[in-house]
Amino acid sequence: MSAIDFSDPGTIAFLTDALTAAGVEGLEISRPDGQIRIVISGEGGARISVPAAAPRASNFAAVVVKAPLAGHFCAEHPAAAVTPQTLPRSISDADVLGFIRVGHVLLPLRAGHSGVLTSLLAEPDALVGFGDPLFEIELPS
Repeated sequence: MSAIDFSDPGTIAFLTDALTAAGVEGLEISRPDGQIRIVISGEGGARISVPAAAPRASNFAAVVVKAPLAGHFCAEHPAAAVTPQTLPRSISDADVLGFIRVGHVLLPLRAGHSGVLTSLLAEPDALVGFGDPLFEIELPS
């Protein structure tokens, strides 16, 4: 099997047409020799609510947890019958903050940093894309 030539405009046009026909809003492929990202724009694009950042003390740094792939954002496990936790709240680096749902598959989103979870940057069940901001974590300095 030969590798796909992403420098060929015909290949890009074919992929774009196939994504549009399938109703997919984008595709990202990374390989050691390069990367391609195709985003299909239209009226029904993903909507993410990003509230204005609250002022924070100068002795704190913040990190943003971003979506590792496109899918539906779940702030809680869909089967959980618990009341959503309030913000801000303390978290550890191994805590699961939420999930990305693709079909019936849930990908857990780990904090990766210990600190204080201060903001939810995407609406629950919103369609998010690769790299979209989901959470903000305040780190002690």
